[in-house]
Amino acid sequence: MSPVTLPSRRLPLAPRAKAGLLACLALLASCAQDGPPPLPPLPAEALEAVTADPGVPREELARAVDALFTQDGLGETRALLVLHEGEVVAERYGEGYGPDDRFIGWSMSKTVTGVLLGMLVADGRLSLDEPAPVPLWQRPGDPRSAITLRHLLQMRSGLRHQEATDPQWRSNEVQMLFLEGRDNMAGWAEAQTLAYPPGSHFAYSTPTAVILSDIATDVIARGTTPAERQAAMGEFVAARLAVPLDMPSLTGEFDASGTLIGGSDFWATPRDWARFGEFLRNGGSVAGAQIVPRGWIDFMRTPSPASPDYGAQLWLNHPSGTDRDNLFNGAVSEDLFAAEGHLGQYVIVSPRQHLTVVRLGKTDSDAQVPLRDALERIFALYPAR
Repeated sequence: MSPVTLPSRRLPLAPRAKAGLLACLALLASCAQDGPPPLPPLPAEALEAVTADPGVPREELARAVDALFTQDGLGETRALLVLHEGEVVAERYGEGYGPDDRFIGWSMSKTVTGVLLGMLVADGRLSLDEPAPVPLWQRPGDPRSAITLRHLLQMRSGLRHQEATDPQWRSNEVQMLFLEGRDNMAGWAEAQTLAYPPGSHFAYSTPTAVILSDIATDVIARGTTPAERQAAMGEFVAARLAVPLDMPSLTGEFDASGTLIGGSDFWATPRDWARFGEFLRNGGSVAGAQIVPRGWIDFMRTPSPASPDYGAQLWLNHPSGTDRDNLFNGAVSEDLFAAEGHLGQYVIVSPRQHLTVVRLGKTDSDAQVPLRDALERIFALYPAR
């Protein structure tokens, strides 16, 4: 008997089976492609924030900048500027903010104060290694008379200053700025006793920077009223720093005694903070004019004997040797340094990469490491020279 040949017949797939087959085919196709799947397209505003030729691939820089505004867990970035070879190659603002808004520097102000002290040392009106001219410390037998200006600048005065303690209201900077010390901040800071021999121990301290501001103000306007002290110091900041650096927005706050709050309360626009960073990158000069000696900027960038990741009112990109995380822990470029402020204010400078980055915004302490990781991605795009 001859075999019976049945006509071929393709049965239709059920909808669920058909969907499964299509998913499998898509998976196979993705496995066949070379490399990772393509990145999603950039929003127009992300690409527009970067110039046509930023010195690295434009889209890569735009993505790194965009992440600071859109990535979860980084807080709120309100302004970001990237300068390469002295030119702005990326500039972007968060909603509600723009280039004319002044931003408080918080502890970035310490770096401004450090530069002002350098001017007075260069003028011969202060000395790094003589006893700091604080009258209260010069009484016979007072061990604080051993504190020098160098100790104060490098945060190793030995004074009983405790920053960012828990509970927060007991922290020295809070006590000084907002509670019992607020009307005479320098007087409060200078009245603290020693916890360590001067020069022996690193302790980051906002009250220390206010002592430096007080010393500077006394040199400029000793024996005058609070209003006269404020006016004299304001004129000095304008004439010696703001005008030469073309930073018209730079403004400092003063306490009721007329002392500049030099540890936390300088304000400037993002572009003026960037000009300050470029001034530091160029060794204290602007357009060939030396505003503060280059050797002073070198001193500010030299590690403190008590802490390798801190210079003189500047943070350095060196491992601290402690559990303190800071900057990029030596990654990208060891000569990189920064003015840093509360809630994620940064002016980060990398001389070997010819790069200055300003980030202003609001990021809580538990998100500072991811924020610095995001900033590091910008620096990683540029080669060191």
